[in-house]
Amino acid sequence: MTVPCSSSSDDAAPPAGAEANAPEDPDVARMLEVAAGSEAAFTGLIHAHQKSLVNFFARMGASSDCEDLVQETFIRLYRYRQQYRPAARFTTFLYHLARHVWADRGRKIVRLDRLTSEFQNHLEISAQGAPERPGEAVDIEAALDRLSPKLREVIVLNIYQGLRYQEVADVLEIPLGTVKSRINLALAALKEILHEH
Repeated sequence: MTVPCSSSSDDAAPPAGAEANAPEDPDVARMLEVAAGSEAAFTGLIHAHQKSLVNFFARMGASSDCEDLVQETFIRLYRYRQQYRPAARFTTFLYHLARHVWADRGRKIVRLDRLTSEFQNHLEISAQGAPERPGEAVDIEAALDRLSPKLREVIVLNIYQGLRYQEVADVLEIPLGTVKSRINLALAALKEILHEH
């Protein structure tokens, strides 16, 4: 995994608040180098902890998406590099991030299940009790892919990411009324797409 870094400097001073002396935990030292801009140190952390994170997520119950969850953990680690302070072992900090990634995955699954359930209810009501074909399943992901980018992003931000309408408006820098209108259009389009199947 390659994450772009700013200028790489292994000799740069540690971030404010960090100990001036080299920490005993080599991973803490690496993380301080990452905060100072070292891409090589970040690659070293990935190599050192990738396997153990895969094991962590697998034991937590992830099956096919372990590697995605590991990648998300390292992305968050990189994002937090400037805020990192060596108050505990590095692995404590890393698994704290991993737990948050796991919790976010759970929330996303709940939202997806809720969305799928809502559309199945809409389809059943619209079909006025018409029997479903055996093995028929609603593929929300495929339906989302058929939406225009503007409609897809409001659904993703609102339902998948759990943002309120006003937060979606702030993220996209559009009026609140536009968000509501796009969500209504997206839901109507999704119902039509799902009716086709």
